[in-house]
Amino acid sequence: MKYIETLREGERVADIYLCKFKQSAMTKNGKPYETVILQDKTGTIDAKIWDPNSQGIDDFEALDYIEVMGDIISFNGILQLNVKRIRKCREGEYDPKDFLPVSTKDIGEMYAELTGYVNKIKNEYLSKLVNSFFIDDEEFAKAFQYHSAAKSVHHGFVGGLLEHTLGVVKLCDFYSKNYPILNRDLLFSAALFHDIGKMKEISRFPENDYTDDGQLLGHIMIGTMQVAERIGTIPDFPAKLSSELQHCILSHHGELEFGSPKKPAIPEALALNFADNTDAKLQTMTEVLGSSDGKPEWLGYNRLFESNIRKSSL
Repeated sequence: MKYIETLREGERVADIYLCKFKQSAMTKNGKPYETVILQDKTGTIDAKIWDPNSQGIDDFEALDYIEVMGDIISFNGILQLNVKRIRKCREGEYDPKDFLPVSTKDIGEMYAELTGYVNKIKNEYLSKLVNSFFIDDEEFAKAFQYHSAAKSVHHGFVGGLLEHTLGVVKLCDFYSKNYPILNRDLLFSAALFHDIGKMKEISRFPENDYTDDGQLLGHIMIGTMQVAERIGTIPDFPAKLSSELQHCILSHHGELEFGSPKKPAIPEALALNFADNTDAKLQTMTEVLGSSDGKPEWLGYNRLFESNIRKSSL
């Protein structure tokens, strides 16, 4: 099997992939075409079917495994597959494990490192709260370790939510050591909780798509509600501390136009916003450059960064 991360411009592809997404559309000239996102465990690639009614294109739907033949081209610096033929595969022709993108880091080791930060929280109320999720709730802990952090933009792979959360916590650890104004226990707790709502916002693999609650509420609101509900089970949990923790979660995207119901109003919320944005943006850059065919040239305008980007020189 030729994995997506190894595909290069100019290659002819003839292999099996998971159809993660499928959408029909029309060109400016009124001709039908289809946009498909193909997936394997190394990532995804955008594909176009310019003649979906041809005899070489079998009927298929999203989440079907399909054998694809086509050519790899570069469009705006991003690899794309120009599809010529598609055949829907039968069960037994593929191994599902080959088609789920997985973190390159060891999931068990990452979770052990994360729980190390859980154990550093000294405030008795925050410690009880965080432990009730990450240590005591085995079902939550298992699901958290294998969930993705996004549908496509960054950390959109098995273990992605864990990898992103750990990255944010480690940045917050750095901040807390250099800025005494920060309440370390509050910041660590907020970092651990900031994206837990994604476990209900986005469905598990292979779907890895927005749920109804994800569309209607979003992970920021969902996560805040989860934490607030659990706080209600801890006797005498300080009301002010509860509000500060929930505020950090609500404001971690930093700006109203980026989905935060509130803008950061306390130092810990500001630090969390910076940590979340740093880890997300650098991972996004890593993924974009990783799919650039290894070329050192400028890749063209990227809408995520609103800039023309390339790898830095060695």
